[in-house]
Amino acid sequence: MGFDSMFAAFRHRLLSIDKSRLSLLLAGFMLGNLIAVIASAYWTTPQATPVRSYYSYGLRTASNGVKLHLMSTRPDNIQLKHITTNVTTTSEFGMNGGFFWNGDLLSIAVINDKPLKGEAYDYGSGWYNIDYPKGTLVWDEVTRRFSVQVVQEAQDLKVTDRVRYWAQGGVSMSLRADDRWVGQALDEDMPAFGEPRLRSGAVFDEEQNLYMIVSDKPCTVEQFRTAVKEIVAPKRLVDGIFLDGDGSSQMRNEQVALKGDTRAVYQMMALKQR
Repeated sequence: MGFDSMFAAFRHRLLSIDKSRLSLLLAGFMLGNLIAVIASAYWTTPQATPVRSYYSYGLRTASNGVKLHLMSTRPDNIQLKHITTNVTTTSEFGMNGGFFWNGDLLSIAVINDKPLKGEAYDYGSGWYNIDYPKGTLVWDEVTRRFSVQVVQEAQDLKVTDRVRYWAQGGVSMSLRADDRWVGQALDEDMPAFGEPRLRSGAVFDEEQNLYMIVSDKPCTVEQFRTAVKEIVAPKRLVDGIFLDGDGSSQMRNEQVALKGDTRAVYQMMALKQR
């Protein structure tokens, strides 16, 4: 092979190599620009703000077949409210509160020594558990602790600061007193004790989380309490109260609207923030 032929072959090979490298460089340049465009679009497009929920909800089934709708939140997120309608027709998230009759509140419902309806010592204002001393769920903002206190009127509640607490009346569940809970509930005049009715309640655990509970179908008091002990914060549950039940068992949140028998109720436990 002559010199000219060798030079021509070398030149041809060099050009082939340069074209190959040029193709690679061009492909890399284009890929880099594509990545830059995608990244630019991502970082300049407004991103959705993560939604923060101030409660959690679930539907759980106990081994006795009772299904419970559960809302859990922190005690500082609860506001007791006087209402005159079904919980599901309000704009609030939460559940029904204590007992009532003809618009009068028959259970304690106070915030900082002020009843929800009327003035202290007024009948039906939320100052009294009418007729009997009854289990009352008390949140003490100073000690950061719940308690269930059996009292007949708000002035008998034991709290650290009388302008830093809330209290919701009902009937004692006595969750850590299985040997005497029946007698205590009967002493507090728990309605329809052995009859299947819709049930509701509010309980707390060792971390001071609050659980608002409504049964899915009618059940007895004993069946409801058994289900609560089994599936609501197992082994961490401390105590709680039964709230008004049957057609008054109502709940509203993003996931569910339980209207009982559509009746109006006159007090609820509402969330301050959702």
